[in-house]
Amino acid sequence: MKKTKKQIEQIAKGIKLLALDVDGVLTDGGITLDNDGNELKTFHVRDGHGIKMLQKAGLQVALITGRDSKVVDRRARELGIKEVYQKCHDKRIAYKHLIEKLGVSDEEVAYIGDDIVDIPLFRKVGLAVAVADATDETKDEAMLVTKSRGGRGAVREICDLILKANGKWKVLTDEYYKI
Repeated sequence: MKKTKKQIEQIAKGIKLLALDVDGVLTDGGITLDNDGNELKTFHVRDGHGIKMLQKAGLQVALITGRDSKVVDRRARELGIKEVYQKCHDKRIAYKHLIEKLGVSDEEVAYIGDDIVDIPLFRKVGLAVAVADATDETKDEAMLVTKSRGGRGAVREICDLILKANGKWKVLTDEYYKI
């Protein structure tokens, strides 16, 4: 199922929605629980910036996760992600609702995952991406495996790829080079 760089770029050119798993993709997969029942997760700031750049370019971003966490709601609010689906034991149900709501086709969706629960979505979307530290089974089903690990820049890697393929990278980054 792996694709060549040229094939990936062609697919990425048509992406309108980036859907993400959370634990192991936006985070490194670690979950810290304290004695008061609080859940702590660490998110990479560059992943967040990549998401903001996608949104600025007019692309949608959504989260689909099996867990339920207040931390995920908070991070989604901080990033302006409105489409958040938690407690998804069958991610296909949330995914179907999401694409119908946003009016996008399977081919216009990129999905990043890290574990076997993500494979059903890999088999539906236009661009199926596994993070570098995903399970072997998940990597085998992906079209592309990131160089970066989950929670350590993998999402940013794909955001940049999509923006460059869409021809929006230079316009978005030119503002950072102005004096």
